[in-house]
Amino acid sequence: MTAPAPVTPLARPARLRAGDRVAVVAPCGPVPEERLQAGLAVLRGWDLEPVVAPHVLDTHPTLRYLAGDDRDRARDLTEAYRDPSVAGVFCARGGYGAQRMVDLIDWRAIRDAGPKVFVGYSDVTALHEAFAVRAGFATLHGPMVAAATFLRDPRTQESLRATLFDPETVRVLGLETARALVPGRARGVTLGGCVSLLASGLGTPDGRASARGGLLLLEDIGEEPYRLDRILTQLLRSGRLDGVAGIGLGSWEECGPYEEVRVVLADRLGGLGVPVVEQMGFGHSGTALTVPLGVPAVLDAGAATLTLDAPALV
Repeated sequence: MTAPAPVTPLARPARLRAGDRVAVVAPCGPVPEERLQAGLAVLRGWDLEPVVAPHVLDTHPTLRYLAGDDRDRARDLTEAYRDPSVAGVFCARGGYGAQRMVDLIDWRAIRDAGPKVFVGYSDVTALHEAFAVRAGFATLHGPMVAAATFLRDPRTQESLRATLFDPETVRVLGLETARALVPGRARGVTLGGCVSLLASGLGTPDGRASARGGLLLLEDIGEEPYRLDRILTQLLRSGRLDGVAGIGLGSWEECGPYEEVRVVLADRLGGLGVPVVEQMGFGHSGTALTVPLGVPAVLDAGAATLTLDAPALV
């Protein structure tokens, strides 16, 4: 049986500049208007011109956990991305719903538009995978515009701002909390996101066969240790982790006492024989660093850092 192709670098978008027009979309859950307005004010403070997509404040009439109809959410993202006046697309929040609308996006139009800044995390992981597989574009695993962490944490804001405007200044990633779970050093291309979304994407058009040659970045929220065990075991049994070069771990908010989570992570990932760095500071944490996906980098467990070979944006 032929081994899956290794993870390769993706086309990087252009950096943002003062005065750029950016779109805000809601591909997942409903968006609180007051938090949206607060996030828009932050973007305006960066001299960006945010434009809110038509259905961002919608709520599905019967499935109240969705930000409106699947087709409307997909159309908003497609139209925002294909608009030549828009330099980047920001997700308003996570929640649930990206998997429901990902197949309704016009991926040919996305590819024709070329790579643009695309930012989000959590449920947006499904879209990061789709951008990688269907378009070949690098994306940013970073905070959402209406997310509480983005609104209240200056370091989260600065990580995203610097990545967007001055990407050369954020080549070395990792908070002071980062430490080696498994020692070693590895080079590869970044990929990943919310681990439960990666597992639920197995067998779908966007579910990559493996992370061969990749630096897999994982985090999640609200998954108890036994459920994390089940998710990681599914990824292991499916072959999704075969050939992975290294693993960086972010936050595990509301997943139980971290020492219990850590035991599961060490048990399930320690046998892969690759370096693993924990508590790197991305995901659903009090400070959420922006991490590019689709970019070559070096994971150094000794230094507890992820160092990009090239800036996240060109």
